[in-house]
Amino acid sequence: MTDMRFILVGVGLTFVGFLVLGVMGGQYEAATFEENEFGTCYEYFEDKPPQQINCSFKVMDQTVFFALVIGLLAAGAIALVKGARGDWDSKVKPEDIVGPGNSQNEDSEGKQD
Repeated sequence: MTDMRFILVGVGLTFVGFLVLGVMGGQYEAATFEENEFGTCYEYFEDKPPQQINCSFKVMDQTVFFALVIGLLAAGAIALVKGARGDWDSKVKPEDIVGPGNSQNEDSEGKQD
């Protein structure tokens, strides 16, 4: 039996991780190329010319971003595995079961609240 809550959370976290990587990941990949190819890094603005910055700051921003994305993806994978292996749904006590399949509720089916 699976635990659907963890599966839904896992799918959501994994989706958010890929979405963040796809939407905002493009601006973080240039730091490695600039540092390896040119040795200098630039910060680009829309309203003024590029400004030279220290490459280590740009690479650190890139590392923090990818650590965030990896964290989201790992949390999603852990939740998916926990949900697939979970048996919380099957550990319900018979007296706590609600619905038409519960044999203890047969005496109260004709009653109205």
